[in-house]
Amino acid sequence: MGLRTKTALVIAATAALVATLIGLLVHQLTAEDQRKNAAHVVDAQLLEAVNEYASGIDNGALVNPRGLPAALRRTVTDRPVRATCLQHTGGSAPVLWAATRSGRDIVAVRRSYAPQVRALADLDRVLIGSGAAVTALGCVLGIVAAAGAGRRITASARTAQRIADGDLTDRVRPRGKDEIARLGAAVNTMADALSARLEAERRVTADIAHELRTPVAGLVTAVGLLPPGRPAELVSGGVDTLRSVVENVLEVARLDVPGVEQAQCEEVLPSALAHRAAALAGGDVEVLVHDETVVATDHRRVERILANLVTNARLHGAPPVSLEVAGSAVRVRDHGPGFPAELLTHGPQRFRTGARERGAGIGLGLTIVAGQARVLGARVTYENPPDGGALATVDLAPDS
Repeated sequence: MGLRTKTALVIAATAALVATLIGLLVHQLTAEDQRKNAAHVVDAQLLEAVNEYASGIDNGALVNPRGLPAALRRTVTDRPVRATCLQHTGGSAPVLWAATRSGRDIVAVRRSYAPQVRALADLDRVLIGSGAAVTALGCVLGIVAAAGAGRRITASARTAQRIADGDLTDRVRPRGKDEIARLGAAVNTMADALSARLEAERRVTADIAHELRTPVAGLVTAVGLLPPGRPAELVSGGVDTLRSVVENVLEVARLDVPGVEQAQCEEVLPSALAHRAAALAGGDVEVLVHDETVVATDHRRVERILANLVTNARLHGAPPVSLEVAGSAVRVRDHGPGFPAELLTHGPQRFRTGARERGAGIGLGLTIVAGQARVLGARVTYENPPDGGALATVDLAPDS
């Protein structure tokens, strides 16, 4: 049950409760007022009847009536007072009695209470109708109020989600000065702080990488001057790894800046991209084509994505490694221990490989995959199939 529905139900329930309480109060006060007025009228009739009875005038008053209520009879018998009593009968309308003692006789008058009962029933119908109308109006007002608040909260939540997805330029547009507006302002403050922190980290990373390019280039040149042998091979391998790391860090820094990297799209078959990526990654990689559709994409970036996934599968997984083409999607499959749970939950994180069983590395390969996919508008998903291994799926046309 959403917040809008809950708010509307609470307002409607409150309106119904208030209407019920007011209706009961009005009913009770009206019933008491009717009884007092009717008792006053019948008492006046009794007083007139007693005076005429004492004067010997036959005015139709009831003398020692058999139908007099027992409680009223005891009251006027014990004390010389005038009293009234409302008698409820089984099938007919109630009767209001008034009686007093005159000498040894009991003089009484009675009057039908049906008009008061009908008037009270009419009032109850009016109260029920008014209560239903107030409840319906409260429900409508609750829906309107909840819809307004819900739209504002939903807009803030969507903006926060877009910020979490990487759009650090998006902001909430708070209106008013209530709690929802303060929530939107807090989201904006959080986004500003996050954007500033990420920008600072990106600049530091890029600056370090740029500073390393010159000495790394010098090391590459120096390695070429070493005499052939095992020491030269060891130094050359370390320098190549260092150069690859520096280039990857620079690529990540570029991908972190919105708008810097632009895709150059052209129509191409996914199978062609899969074969070229397999060749770039090197080694024994099987390419399987089930069916495919032409996609408009940047082949260079797609090849980079697929080559990184294949390299990751060969480094952290186990053979055989395969590329499977199905429609606009390309799947990279290995038969190793599978992706770490943290990666499946939170996605790739730079400078983190996720688990020891996935092997060594600095965790930039999948970060580059995510950045390049963002530039292309592609979707990359990771899963561990039930029969083992790891499966990464690159959908080049997720909206088609």
